[in-house]
Amino acid sequence: MIGFGDGQVALLTGAAGTMGLACARMLVDEGYVVAMADIDAARVDALAASLGGNARGFAFDVSDPIAAEAAFAGIETKLGPVAVLVNNAGILSNNKAAETSHAEWRRVMSINLDGAFWLSRLALPGMKARRCGRIVNTCSLAMKSGGLTAGTAYTTSKGALQALTFSLARESAAHGVTVNGVAPAYVRTPMVTEQLDEAQRQALLRQIPVGRFCEPEEFAHCVRFFLSPLSGFVTGEILDLNGGLHFD
Repeated sequence: MIGFGDGQVALLTGAAGTMGLACARMLVDEGYVVAMADIDAARVDALAASLGGNARGFAFDVSDPIAAEAAFAGIETKLGPVAVLVNNAGILSNNKAAETSHAEWRRVMSINLDGAFWLSRLALPGMKARRCGRIVNTCSLAMKSGGLTAGTAYTTSKGALQALTFSLARESAAHGVTVNGVAPAYVRTPMVTEQLDEAQRQALLRQIPVGRFCEPEEFAHCVRFFLSPLSGFVTGEILDLNGGLHFD
């Protein structure tokens, strides 16, 4: 059964990661033709093949505006106009300010923030012209909490991504385009299972009221909500997904 995607093209970055793959599965299930973008060419191609004919892998570096522009043009040539953009590519840094090098700061910002901007800038003109489109940004609890375990660069990049979400939502609302974000906390990904030790994980679980980590499919479900035709009156919203760890 075809879902509300109805053959439209969805561009998903960070598609080879745990959250990205869960989101790609959701998009295919909803009937989208999914352009799965990631810097890891072999992995994203293999994952796209595993999802069937409605998923295609595209390898490029989202932080490079020239590469992003070429990739975006190729996606629209091969698959059609991009109706949905999910800016999910991101990297984690746990270093606080004094330990953060110039190179690390720029790398985190270029992927977590710049990449979302480059692709949104490419997608918005067509969306506005068609008076229909959805952009969803993967934000983070870190931007609201100051970073419980996350470092300064990561926390700041996600705070800036929230501001970008608001700015794009404001400029595009009158054109039938919505721009929203999901702010997850501690999804069961390698960022939790590999980059935190067991003592850190147990300490976090004691702070999360629901007593567990978020599952990737729960993140994908939040993205689905923003893509629904019934969500057209919701824009500039950041949806918290944190198990009661933070309220606002």
